[in-house]
Amino acid sequence: MKLTTVVTCFLLSSMCLLALFTFTHQPLEKGQKYSRRPRDKLLGGLLTEEFDEESCLSRYHSSFYRKPSPHKPSQYLLSKLRSYEMLHKRCGPGTKAYKEATKILGHHDSMSRSVGECKYIVWLAVYGLGNRILTLSSLFLYALLTGRIILLDQRTDINSLFCEPFPGTSWLLPLDFPLTDQLDSFNKNGSHCYGTMLKNHTIKWTTRDNNIPSYLCLYLIHDYEDHDKMFFCERDQNLIRQVPWLVFNANLYFIPSLWLIPSYQTELNKLFPQRDTVFHHLGRYLFHPTNKVWGMITRSYNTYLSRADETLGIQVRVLTKPAGYFQHVMNQILACTKGEKLLPEVAATESKVTNTSTRPKLISVLVTSLYPEYSENLRTMYWEGPSSTGDMVQVYQPSQEMYQQTDKRLHDQKALAEIYLLSLTDKLVTSNSSTFGYVSQGLGGLRPWILYKPKNQKNPCVKAISMEPCFLRAPIYGCQAKTVKITRFVRPCEDRLTGLKLVDSANEL
Repeated sequence: MKLTTVVTCFLLSSMCLLALFTFTHQPLEKGQKYSRRPRDKLLGGLLTEEFDEESCLSRYHSSFYRKPSPHKPSQYLLSKLRSYEMLHKRCGPGTKAYKEATKILGHHDSMSRSVGECKYIVWLAVYGLGNRILTLSSLFLYALLTGRIILLDQRTDINSLFCEPFPGTSWLLPLDFPLTDQLDSFNKNGSHCYGTMLKNHTIKWTTRDNNIPSYLCLYLIHDYEDHDKMFFCERDQNLIRQVPWLVFNANLYFIPSLWLIPSYQTELNKLFPQRDTVFHHLGRYLFHPTNKVWGMITRSYNTYLSRADETLGIQVRVLTKPAGYFQHVMNQILACTKGEKLLPEVAATESKVTNTSTRPKLISVLVTSLYPEYSENLRTMYWEGPSSTGDMVQVYQPSQEMYQQTDKRLHDQKALAEIYLLSLTDKLVTSNSSTFGYVSQGLGGLRPWILYKPKNQKNPCVKAISMEPCFLRAPIYGCQAKTVKITRFVRPCEDRLTGLKLVDSANEL
């Protein structure tokens, strides 16, 4: 072969390899060296390209690790997000509009001192990370519906977990906010909370004009009472919409009940024509782990999940007290994963292995739990005996914290990394009523198998009818009672009788 021919072949092959590397440079795909799918770094248009990529690697790199979502955001939602981003720039911290709006706080003649287009929602960080993420997404949707700006109480160091989601501005409430010293008093019986004011007859839904307060607290914690639940009534919304500042003390995913407020239904149907994708889209738009958390995620993924042919996430949360390891919970996990063919049986002997394939599959199992025994028992089981199919089962648990330590920075960072890792698996098993699991399934676009409470259940688990989280303590009585009974797109939750969740008719069982 002539030298020129050799050089030409070498150059052509090098160019082809370079092109392939440029097109597909991303972490290892399951079962192959590189992925050949194109990268959708803007997630179907949910994200903009205005951010510096290095400042928040997860924002544009998540598509390297996650399969493209089959659920595309509506053009109306994309338009609404871009409009919101511009509004936040005009009204956010540091702007003249924000400074003017804070001046009216504490004054009862707020309507005579107009704040123009800028009205606000203040989010208080309460309860665990899963609750916070779900509540924050609920409040952001409420902000989209009502034309408000959402600002986050940053005293719990939320900025160590998530990057800023809105370009050219901040979603963090300034520490010199005039009501900062009062925020912790906005509890169930707080004098500025709407439910308490209704109960004490210091405000009425017919209130108009100069009697509108400059701010209101909305208490939507799981132990809220009937007066607090009036937030979800149309007539009360007419009043609440007029208040310049709303402070939310909440730990619930209340989006299903927003769909039952008549004045919001048309807008919601335009935003989310596929009704069970609300958190899936909002979560991927809002929640981008910081670079430190992203490092935890990517190191774990590349080490334990990337080379697997199949991945299974198992999220174990024991809500009983005292919590810990229980053999009946372990038995339930095994009954679910084997009964639903998520994991192979363990063969009695090597001779009982039925699969004669020369290349057995590698199944990576990611277990998240405060306790190590669940993953250790699963790992030991597949170490001591072969799987009946001949497939290899690898079990991995990122952390073993033993007890929940909310507001401890490293603990919360580990929790967020594990939530995200679960969302990257192919199939998912979650514990009932767990907000940790709800966030994972929503981010991943997964319909999980939900582990029932062990008592009085014939079946160990059930396949969720949608990937939407459950509104665990929905107001199923009062002003929304009739609506719940006739609405096809809101259903009782599989794992909570008092809960409601959004469904899409295509997924109904």
